[in-house]
Amino acid sequence: MKKISFLPSFSPSMRQSSIFWVSLLGLMTSAVAQFKVDVAGVGLTQVPVAIAPFKGEDLASQKPSAIVFADLERSGQFKAIGMPGVSMDELSRPDFPQLRQKSADALLSGSSTRLADGRFELRARLWDVVSGQERGDYRETVAGADLRLSSHRLADWVYEKLTGEKGVFATRIAYITKTAGKYSLWIADSDGENAQSALTSSEPIISPTWSPKGTQLAYVSFESRKPVIYVHELSTGKRKIMANFKGSNSAPAWSPDGRSLLATLSRDGGSQLYQIDVGSGEAKRLTQSGGIDTEPTYSQDGSKIYFVSDRGGSPQIYKMTASGGSVERVTFGGSYNISPALSPDGRWLTYISRVGGQFKVQVMNLSTGQSSAITETTADERPSFAPNSKLIVYATVFQGREALMTSTLDGKIKAKLSGQSGDIREPAWGPFR
Repeated sequence: MKKISFLPSFSPSMRQSSIFWVSLLGLMTSAVAQFKVDVAGVGLTQVPVAIAPFKGEDLASQKPSAIVFADLERSGQFKAIGMPGVSMDELSRPDFPQLRQKSADALLSGSSTRLADGRFELRARLWDVVSGQERGDYRETVAGADLRLSSHRLADWVYEKLTGEKGVFATRIAYITKTAGKYSLWIADSDGENAQSALTSSEPIISPTWSPKGTQLAYVSFESRKPVIYVHELSTGKRKIMANFKGSNSAPAWSPDGRSLLATLSRDGGSQLYQIDVGSGEAKRLTQSGGIDTEPTYSQDGSKIYFVSDRGGSPQIYKMTASGGSVERVTFGGSYNISPALSPDGRWLTYISRVGGQFKVQVMNLSTGQSSAITETTADERPSFAPNSKLIVYATVFQGREALMTSTLDGKIKAKLSGQSGDIREPAWGPFR
């Protein structure tokens, strides 16, 4: 194992032979932007929901019922029950005895209608099968290009109606690929579909991170042949150099208020943590250790910073006050723990731990300090929480291929977002929008 001094970024050694490495420099296979969702696993408590084919949806390229079906199953909270051959819409009276025989607790039916102006009207009704009562109606009119997004919003509506919590299906993820010598930054739906390229470069792009409002991404680009931190406005494509100091500029992370970025800079000789004012670009040093401090992230309330450091001899996760004082070690199990991410509700920490030479996603209960591996794969990297804190997205190698996967916090339900022959890195789950 060796240290790469120009960019202090911790990542699993099964993809490179170093502790500190640039995670995208080793990507070798071609990438694709579209994914297929495969869901596996059984949760302890899942609400069985019957979903009937929507009337008229065969006339559009997107089938709302299928999108909602996949969304709900991927969440781990529901067992979706298909109803092939059943013809019904939001006005149809359900056959409740038959649905009860299918062990359904709820039913979603609806329609997708193409209007004269080319837009689509999506309607749906949710039923309580046990009581035989309506739970609510959904209606939205959107452009054809937004029918998939509208279907995700419908799934969020169903999720909230049945759980009382917000769904995350209409949110987005960011990730990096390399294909034919080109690095690309992609923005996609939460299920990996509808991917749009935000940036393409012949040089590596790494460490994408969402602004709190989801309108900007910060990332590191090597386009000037050195690591430089940019802030990218997604609606316009405009970019601003945020950190181009002497040495390396890496590992950006937004503050909860969006006014500053944390970053690892080596401008003063060592790789230490700094706070950068987004408006002025001024950098304030936060750590003074003799080791490498990197991969910072704020707690949700902005009072603490979690980060990775080898100050104790091996990479471990630490926390400190946001001003840079009172450093405490957080991880003690194993000699290699990296890539911390905090759940938006402040209850959980996820990270990558090397266990017996294998790299697995860990989840720690911050109130107890207890942690456990939630994956069976051995080459996991860069976990990121969904904005409702119920799911984690991460990159891994599954069945010999690069893939993005999501998992419930207990590891019982996983969904693979796999490219046909792709190589995918650095997922980051965006906020609610």
